[in-house]
Amino acid sequence: MINRRRSAVGLLSVLAALNMFGAPPAVADEPKSKEPPKVELVLDDSGSMRTADIEGHSRISVAQQSFDEVVDALPEQTQLGIRVLGSTYPGDDKTVGCRDTQQISPVGPVDKTEAKTAIATLRPTGWTPIGLALRDAAKDLGTGDTTRRIVLITDGEDDCAPPDPCDVARELAAQGTHLVVDTLGLTLDDKVRRQLTCIASATGGTYTAVQSQNQLTGRLNQLVDRANDTYQETPSQVSGADGCAAAPILAPGVYTDRERFAEHRWYRVPVRPGQELRASVSMSLDRALNPDYGLLLRATAGDGRELVRGTDAGSGRTDVVSTGLRWSDPQAADEATPTPMPTPAPSASAASGPNTVCLVVSNSFSAPAGVQTTPGMPLELTVDVVPSSAAPHGPDLGRGWALLAVLTVAGLLAGLVTGWLARWRIAVWKEN
Repeated sequence: MINRRRSAVGLLSVLAALNMFGAPPAVADEPKSKEPPKVELVLDDSGSMRTADIEGHSRISVAQQSFDEVVDALPEQTQLGIRVLGSTYPGDDKTVGCRDTQQISPVGPVDKTEAKTAIATLRPTGWTPIGLALRDAAKDLGTGDTTRRIVLITDGEDDCAPPDPCDVARELAAQGTHLVVDTLGLTLDDKVRRQLTCIASATGGTYTAVQSQNQLTGRLNQLVDRANDTYQETPSQVSGADGCAAAPILAPGVYTDRERFAEHRWYRVPVRPGQELRASVSMSLDRALNPDYGLLLRATAGDGRELVRGTDAGSGRTDVVSTGLRWSDPQAADEATPTPMPTPAPSASAASGPNTVCLVVSNSFSAPAGVQTTPGMPLELTVDVVPSSAAPHGPDLGRGWALLAVLTVAGLLAGLVTGWLARWRIAVWKEN
């Protein structure tokens, strides 16, 4: 990835929920298991994959080579499956051809030799039942607490609908399982781009147009690696408000939401005296955007004063933007701090006891003509509250004066020695 979403997604760990009086905050679910990351690669093996237009090689041979390299570099803990479509039926009967999808390597620990052999034997053959293949891939991955990823590699539109692949993606997203579909297009055809973008957008995934062997291999590795950065529990769904007063109250945890272009989403976090707020946000860029965009995360007091901010910007060459911030409750400041910041006043509806800090996620996204701006961009927000560290003391003047004295003496001695050497050299020169 050109991937700045890796760093962000794993910025903070989930700690125990914050105790507070009043209405309980939203709490991310406790991890129920430590499942390994699960990914299924879905490869189009239909007849059009014979086309030799990627650096002089056929699309299928480029995909096979990339698959081999991805399997070789597969992280040990990742469970990988491989499914193909259009690989066995060469005939004209659409009813038969549109059922042509098989799993050639089950999701689980990978026997690299067997997986690479299965990939090497593929020959472009038939139809392109993308919708059916996605539905079956979701079944291959099963359900659980971790995020599942499907990576679809294809060079064409689904020619078998129904089921329409966009409808299938929406159906999978509506099931409530945390399933992400990333799409890779081996052609620049506009209809293919629109369909693959639609599939990715529906599930919070990304779309990439591939034009070279290295680009395909690199992107596949990034997407497989990203599964390893996914949290070990499904993020809690939350809906940010358009202002602080009505914003949901969040306890430490991981949350997912969607934000429209140029929107501000507000959340509230209780922070007690002696605690430090840590927050990060990552936003997946699941569709084409105009270049030069930004993401902003701010922490504000209940009266609207900004406490701290974090920013990130992009130029159209990344698929994730992320940023984070840290803020300590001013009542925990060290007594040596001359002018501590006034305590932020909690909003009227905030729970009593802790101060309420408002988190605001904003973006400056815009899209080219023809790109859908709805639904909003998927974001993942991580919130943590930990004991704050004391503010550092001021400079130690006693040690400062001692150091100054040492430097002064050293300077005088160096000057005396240099002067003595200079006079000695002059005396020797005169004698000669």
